[in-house]
Amino acid sequence: MHGRLVAVTVLMAVAVVGCGEGIDEDMVVEGAPPATPYGGPLRVPMKDVDEDGERAVLSRSGAAGRALECDGEAYAGTSGEEWGRADAGSTPEEGLKLYFDMEQPEVPRTGYRREAERDGRVLYSFDVAGRTRVAVVVADDQRGRPGWGPEASASCDPAELPADFTDPWDTDIWTDAAGRRIPTTTVSSSLGPEHCGWQSALMMSLGRGADTEQYVRDPEGVFEPDLLSAPYGADVPMPDDARDTGYRLADRELWLTDDRTAAYVRTPDGVEAWPRTKEVIACR
Repeated sequence: MHGRLVAVTVLMAVAVVGCGEGIDEDMVVEGAPPATPYGGPLRVPMKDVDEDGERAVLSRSGAAGRALECDGEAYAGTSGEEWGRADAGSTPEEGLKLYFDMEQPEVPRTGYRREAERDGRVLYSFDVAGRTRVAVVVADDQRGRPGWGPEASASCDPAELPADFTDPWDTDIWTDAAGRRIPTTTVSSSLGPEHCGWQSALMMSLGRGADTEQYVRDPEGVFEPDLLSAPYGADVPMPDDARDTGYRLADRELWLTDDRTAAYVRTPDGVEAWPRTKEVIACR
């Protein structure tokens, strides 16, 4: 096995879009007004807390977190960094572009609507089905932040973003039996990193933060056995006590038992046993 193993909090592996020279003409669009526009304050105190989950996201993202209209929990959020005069925007739109260029967020870079302006700030919203899935608050001339730039941002789970945006990602977004996308904080998977020689393995995560369970499909045995709670099985009987979670990835069905030492994945060819890792692992 190649690479250095470390225990980590699972993060999504996504393609990063490079910085552009000018403002994309589609970055801010007129759009249709929402049924329930955000009417709260745009100046909201923010605090970084040392924990995972929606409460932490909302605490550190201020008004941006409050402006979200997620189907599930808020997924990511942050307060803006400091910058110099040379980087500052002269307009709110340039402040929004500075957000993309500085933070390289895992969200769309076009299709934002100017939803609200008050308290010396402007709220930009990216909507899906008439609901705000990404919110960015830009402000002018703050301490350590000259000109226009991002004060706070927040986003819903990637599963609530458009499929044409997330389809190129390395991370798989699962669905339920009816084809509805499931939050990545519930279940997600991706191929192991090639630079560690794990590209033949599929790594699946259930849950979020400290509660994450990790399972691996490891047909070539790239993980050492002492890292796993059970061996990988390419063709095994489905345990009598296994239950269908309803989670689907193309033609794969995820089944679980109470002991959780392995996840059972039904395919058109049979059933595979994906062992659980003894701790969440990644490589550097």
